[in-house]
Parts: sequence; C-alpha cells; structure tokens
Amino acid sequence: MRKTWLLVLFLVFFTPGPVSAEGRGAIAVAAVKTTPAAEVSGVAARSPYFLIFDGDGVLLEAVENPHKEDRRRASESVVQFLAQKGVTFIVAGDFGQRMIYTMKGRNIEYMEFQGTAEEAVKRVMEKRK
Repeated sequence: MRKTWLLVLFLVFFTPGPVSAEGRGAIAVAAVKTTPAAEVSGVAARSPYFLIFDGDGVLLEAVENPHKEDRRRASESVVQFLAQKGVTFIVAGDFGQRMIYTMKGRNIEYMEFQGTAEEAVKRVMEKRK
C-alpha cells in the first residue's frame, strides 16, 4: 500500500501537464553575433554565441558560448549549459553526432538551418504549431 501511494505521489508531481506555447521551453540559436539579424553559426558546440528566445519567439538574452574553446566534450557541456537555461530546442547550421546524442538524452529538439537567427526562430515556431 505504501509503494502505491509513493507511486501516485511521484506521478502527480513529476508527470508533465499540458504544454502551452509559453511552456514549450526556450529556443537557443547558435549565432555568429548577438542580434536576431545575425547569421546562424555553422557549428553548434563551437558557436561564438547563443541567442535565447522564449516560447513565443521573443529574444530573452544573447550569451557568449562559455564552451566554444573547450578542448574536449564541448557538445555535452553546451547542451548542459543550455538545458539549465530552460532550452528545449536548439538551432545551428550543423550538429555533431555526440551533440545529437546528448540532446536526445535530454529530450531537446534540434534543427539544422542556414539563414538568420530571426528566420530560424520563425521556422521553429511554425514547426511547433
């Protein structure tokens, strides 16, 4: 009986509820500069910057990639860094296999895109509809 109650409590507190546009999590775009008009970076883990947008596509912040010069495992560090910021979707020109594996392990979606960050966010918003 005690195990049943523990299971019920676990399910109540840790089962995700309905997802709204705002509840979908943030979108991170790997970018070469810090504005929405910046080109999407050709690489994800070594991108100079990440532009973080909310679930409605509004720019929240531009952050320098603290792991762009890591010698090893930059992709895992970048995914962890972005996940801590509430990111659930990452856009870049290209993703390495290790980064894809790490994102899948954290249920983070991704999209390869060439163009500007603002165009990328519009595409993500269309995809999420």
